[in-house]
Amino acid sequence: MSEQIESASGGADAGLRLAEDEVVGLASELIRIDTTNTGDPATLAGERAGAEYVAEKLAEVGYETTYVESGDHPGRGNVVARLPGADSQRGGLLVHGHLDVVPADPTEWSVHPLSGAVQDGYLWGRGAVDMKDMLAMSLAVARRFKRDGITPPRDIVFAFLADEEAGGLQGAQWLADHRPELFEGCTEAISEVGGYSVTFDDGVRAYLVQTAEKGIRWLKLRARARAGHGSMVHDDNAVTQLAEAVAKLGRHRFPLVLNDSVREFLAGVSELTGWDFPADDLDGAVAKLGGLSRIVGATLRDTANPTMLTAGYKHNVIPSVAEAAVDCRILPGREEAFDRELADLLGPDVEREWVGLPPVETRFEGRLVDNMQASLLAEDPAAKTLPYMMSGGTDAKSFSRLGMNCYGFAPLRLPADLDFSALFHGVDERVPVDALRFGVRVLDRFLRTA
Repeated sequence: MSEQIESASGGADAGLRLAEDEVVGLASELIRIDTTNTGDPATLAGERAGAEYVAEKLAEVGYETTYVESGDHPGRGNVVARLPGADSQRGGLLVHGHLDVVPADPTEWSVHPLSGAVQDGYLWGRGAVDMKDMLAMSLAVARRFKRDGITPPRDIVFAFLADEEAGGLQGAQWLADHRPELFEGCTEAISEVGGYSVTFDDGVRAYLVQTAEKGIRWLKLRARARAGHGSMVHDDNAVTQLAEAVAKLGRHRFPLVLNDSVREFLAGVSELTGWDFPADDLDGAVAKLGGLSRIVGATLRDTANPTMLTAGYKHNVIPSVAEAAVDCRILPGREEAFDRELADLLGPDVEREWVGLPPVETRFEGRLVDNMQASLLAEDPAAKTLPYMMSGGTDAKSFSRLGMNCYGFAPLRLPADLDFSALFHGVDERVPVDALRFGVRVLDRFLRTA
């Protein structure tokens, strides 16, 4: 196997060059397939067309694929394929990604968000970063392995999933609950929001591997009171009660809690740059990370951000019910403390209900991590790797329930001046073409050694 693995500088084999050449086209075609997920069954596009495209590309080179829909909402397609490995006794590796994307307003963009345009050295469009780039890299490498008869060290399961942007109820969550046999034997998994490079002062470049992510709790607050005419005196007003509770929660600062993944990240940055991260001004010190501070700053504490308000139906009618939506993100190990703090803040008169997904965390160590580092170093000899915690959530939450250690590893070497974190769900989402080709080379090597 080792004689097949050559770095970019040493000359890649023809099969790998073909995978590099096709990745941009695959990503562009995926972007042009509308898989917008509004979270509302009446307005979302659905993932079926994207799933059928992936299944066709896999079948074209000889894969047997499984297409699955939950049955709750037609058109929410998932595709899973397994490539057997040399050692059936080793745990398998899951490579997963989501087909759906968040909505985009074309009037705000420089190019149409569903154009998949290639210009100025970038691939543009909704999903270029989150996460049709990784889907295309995974698909290109999967096709290359089958075409060239490459047998990986262990089973690799490729999964292309629905509904991640709305919690995975029609995708990863449903599959983990109802079709776990599709992932039989998988002990580790890789997916999005990790493996990309950041550049610090003096050109020091590090690749961030996601080892943890905060828990999600989509909270609904509800105040009830007596309805009445808007012209009269009303001391008991549901809108007022709710507004006061939302304002209190929105202004609240949860306590600083340094998780192991965050400690390791900050220690690694200090070692690479010489920067200090003093406990008495950690927020200020993290600001030195530039665009990355949006993510890292949000992993220092729990957050609860009000996002929507709903009340009333007429200007002169005081409603009996007022509701608010709050996006809560909770650090690993903080769930019970968060609930207590929330109860103290809001008191007994404001009702609370939620749906949620738990935090996820694994260690930055072991054979898989070593192979990530080696695969990056082969393509970027200056590469350093650091663990970090993601402030959002991914389908890793569902697969961790099946006993997998989950990592974010979608390798991209990025320009030093690109504010990559701002592109997630952002306007003019785009990814460098060279980064996609780099990612294919790294992922190819990684999957042949992992």
